[in-house]
Amino acid sequence: MSKLHFTTKHANAASVQRKWYVVDGTNQTVGRISSKIASVLRGKNKAYYTPHVDCGDFVIIINADKVKFTGNKMDEKEYQTVSGYPGGQKIEIARDLIKRRPEVIMERAIKGMLPKNRLGRQMYKKLFVYAGAEHPHGAQQPVEFKF
Repeated sequence: MSKLHFTTKHANAASVQRKWYVVDGTNQTVGRISSKIASVLRGKNKAYYTPHVDCGDFVIIINADKVKFTGNKMDEKEYQTVSGYPGGQKIEIARDLIKRRPEVIMERAIKGMLPKNRLGRQMYKKLFVYAGAEHPHGAQQPVEFKF
């Protein structure tokens, strides 16, 4: 009897093919859309996904100011920042933050779903969030991402 030998193909930086996707955040729930985008940034939607290689695609989020929360999260969810100085802790609820800086809500939700290492920081750089409907990445010819 002869033994069959199968080899597993691992992705590397040279073999990864990146695409550009655009996602419209209008009337989308923050957590549900963030988990799908985090999966695309990691590259889990590809057949050749390799955990130790950045296989992900570029994602552009437009209309980040029109996302929604379920339940009472708009009034109860708190975002905390600390400056490092005594008394430098600032807490802001989601309703105020979405008026002031709407892209931060999507960025923080997605960043929390990525790995906490240098690979995760590399994946996070492929995310672009914009409050309005316009974005400056038209030259990359992004495709609309279907959920």
